Amino acid sequence: MPSTTSAPRWRRTTVLALIMGAQLMMVLDTSIVTTALPHLVADLGFSPTSLSWVQNAYVLAFGGLLLLGARVGDLAGRRRVFVIAVAVFALASLLAGLSFNVPSLLAARVLQGAASAFAIPSTLALLVGAYPEPEQRSRAIATYSAVIGAGASVGIIVGGVFTDLLSWRWGLLINVPIGLLVVLLAPRFLTETARRRGSFDLVGALTITVAMTALVWGLIESGTLGWTSPIVLGSLTLAAALVAVFVLVERRSPEPIVPLGLFSSATRSGAYIARILIVGAMFSTFYFLSQYLQEVLHFSALLAGLSFIPLTGMFFATVYIVRPLVRRIGQERLLIASLVVALVGMGWVSTVGADTAFLPWVLLPLLVLGIGQGIAIILLTQLGMADVPDAQAGAGSGLVNTAHQLGGSVGLAVLASVFVAITDHHAGVAAQVTGFQTVFRVADGFYALAILVSAVMLVAARRSRAGSTAGATAAAAASRLPVNPAGVQAPVGASRRQ
Repeated sequence: MPSTTSAPRWRRTTVLALIMGAQLMMVLDTSIVTTALPHLVADLGFSPTSLSWVQNAYVLAFGGLLLLGARVGDLAGRRRVFVIAVAVFALASLLAGLSFNVPSLLAARVLQGAASAFAIPSTLALLVGAYPEPEQRSRAIATYSAVIGAGASVGIIVGGVFTDLLSWRWGLLINVPIGLLVVLLAPRFLTETARRRGSFDLVGALTITVAMTALVWGLIESGTLGWTSPIVLGSLTLAAALVAVFVLVERRSPEPIVPLGLFSSATRSGAYIARILIVGAMFSTFYFLSQYLQEVLHFSALLAGLSFIPLTGMFFATVYIVRPLVRRIGQERLLIASLVVALVGMGWVSTVGADTAFLPWVLLPLLVLGIGQGIAIILLTQLGMADVPDAQAGAGSGLVNTAHQLGGSVGLAVLASVFVAITDHHAGVAAQVTGFQTVFRVADGFYALAILVSAVMLVAARRSRAGSTAGATAAAAASRLPVNPAGVQAPVGASRRQ
């Protein structure tokens, strides 16, 4: 793909805006109906226990098909797949906004998720290809990461505004003109990638999609049926078995949907795991905090949505501080520090009560949480794409986004089951507050686990660098060349004292 660095600044800005606009439109749809959940019960007849499927129907199709979407983009051309998927997403948004009952809305949400799965891997791959210079690519990925991180909170804000002032349907219908604009402009400003010969790993895609569905279904049903239920145990067992089958399929496939070599790096693998954990914590926080603000503090849908603006602002503000901080303390150390900040913020959020004042006892912890989460998401996106070959950029992008969506889906399933178990279906304020406090504490445990994973990544990175230095030293000694302390061969004739 030709570089956009030689193109006029306005054109580069337009390319970035197109990619970010489509990315934000699709990511925010994971949460845009969050503030409208109470209205869906009244308008379409959802039961309280089925509400989570308004989001899970989207994220399951999204996460399950992301890897196939990445592969299709690599083979058929990323711009082509991106444009078609955005068009389908706009159509699905129209159907969702016009839905008249529970099945019609859930079906439209599944179609939205499937379209996103084919579009979003191409966005990151197109972005990486458009910015070949390391510094500009790092800045572009930071912006991309901020959009991903802020997407859910932006969705709550937009959804709250539309729900309170117009209707929850407009939060979905607004995607139609945005999608059409992207479809019209993308062929003009985005450069197509070369089509490659190959086959689609449909067996692998089907296996991992069913595995994720079984996993989330089992976790959700555990809240009402209990962990010893045959349905729950059967779902979780099926998920584990299908994951094992998926790995075997990928090993034997001549053109796997996921090149298993992408997991050979401890840094990339750790980034995927840590991303699942922190997205699970954050996504669930959006879901439950929005309900807390409306059901306990009696905020309107509009006010509940606006309450997330400070958090969203922190996500975007971190774009400007990550690069100088990385230069000073390194990626792995900064990642651990950011997760500690997020751990403190989430722990603070878990202290909310029935009479907690939003200012400052909800606002301040959200600001702290936003700083930690914002920095962590940017770093995990960069680390998740570290040293990925250009030919596998789509697959690498698919894994990053799959980890993101898997984290949101599994995190919501786990914490929803915890909330149901704690409240035991009691609607009283005291029971609800206890449930909210508990799920926030469990989410805080996700951050603690992510810190442990990041510590392992730090140790692995140090060993890798030490190994590289030792290898360079040995090579230099073999050729009788002096080596500087960084392990780089000095020029011929350089003083051995250097």
